[in-house]
Amino acid sequence: HNFIGGEWCAPQGGKTLDVLNPRHGKAMGTVEDSTSADVERAVEAATAAFPGWSNTPLKERVQVLYRLKTLMEENLEELTWLLSHENGKTYDEAKASVLKGIECIEMGISLPNMIAGEQLDVSRGVNCETTFAPLGVVAGIIPFNFPTMVPLWMLPQALIGGNTFVLKPSEQVPYGSMRLAELLREAGLPNGVLNIVNGSQEAVEAIVDHPEIKAVGFVGSTRVAKIVYERGSKTGKRMLCLGGAKNHLVVVPDANAELTASNVVASFTGCAGQRCMAASVMLAVGDVDPIIEKMMSHAKDMELGKSMGAINSPESVERINGYINDAEAQGATILVDGRSPNVANAEEGFWVGPTIIDNVTPDMPLARQEVFGPVLAIVRVKTLDEAIAIE
Repeated sequence: HNFIGGEWCAPQGGKTLDVLNPRHGKAMGTVEDSTSADVERAVEAATAAFPGWSNTPLKERVQVLYRLKTLMEENLEELTWLLSHENGKTYDEAKASVLKGIECIEMGISLPNMIAGEQLDVSRGVNCETTFAPLGVVAGIIPFNFPTMVPLWMLPQALIGGNTFVLKPSEQVPYGSMRLAELLREAGLPNGVLNIVNGSQEAVEAIVDHPEIKAVGFVGSTRVAKIVYERGSKTGKRMLCLGGAKNHLVVVPDANAELTASNVVASFTGCAGQRCMAASVMLAVGDVDPIIEKMMSHAKDMELGKSMGAINSPESVERINGYINDAEAQGATILVDGRSPNVANAEEGFWVGPTIIDNVTPDMPLARQEVFGPVLAIVRVKTLDEAIAIE
């Protein structure tokens, strides 16, 4: 259900979506696919809660987030379990993600030290004063890859600042955000200050278009981030839209072979490559074959389900394999092939193993587009200057 006005309530559309556990490909539950009418209901609740919350002293608003931090620490194992199962991360990755979310709360509760304002004497009898005021109702649209951490990039600052919030989690991983709502209610957040609307495209568009929502934070693919930014900014909203990345590593022959190999593999396989900070292209300067051989060994030793997690959906598996197939068809060399891996007791899950592809050229889609999977493209160059010149 949706979380509106401090209560769980069924949406008006009545449609549901399966929430698949990527490890075994089976539904672990369902989530409501909300409509614009549900977004309207959430905005009404947030609007009604705004006067009381914005007039609550800053020190009291901060205390709610202090209590949330404590509750998250007390429920760390449950939050880790939820995240690892709905997202497919390994246990250690899921726990690290929750802990990083707690760090975000710690940053947020330091806001009173940063928003004290200032007063300047600019001329005789003329003073300029800087103050900080809440906007009103703001919103966040969250991706699948860090469903507990990314909301906490937004919520502490927005709530402590006196705003009320409408959160739209990824329909693929809604449960971590829903549990955060319960913990915030337990921490003393007044009803209506945080509202969660589950769903897909219609809910996103309704949030971006709604005239009473003053600002939107979005995290997702670059393509969608551009669409959301353009659509929201036309309505006068403050938009913060974060997209993807194509990260390049430069490896030179005199690099420490073992340290480089282990870290490159950790970078492109961490979170199954489903993060914007993952290594995606390795620019190999000169003869670095001994390092590549060690990388291959590390990649082949990884055990899916333990040292690397699952891919979030069958559609993502198909997309990732498509990049591998395309590079191979264009003449690249598959050194480690992660297509169709055998994962014990999880044959129906969504898996792509670590994949290393050599002799990739800079014009290939694999070298230019974000794959968002555990795939490393190796582009051979002769000099460091040539490597630096490649975008």
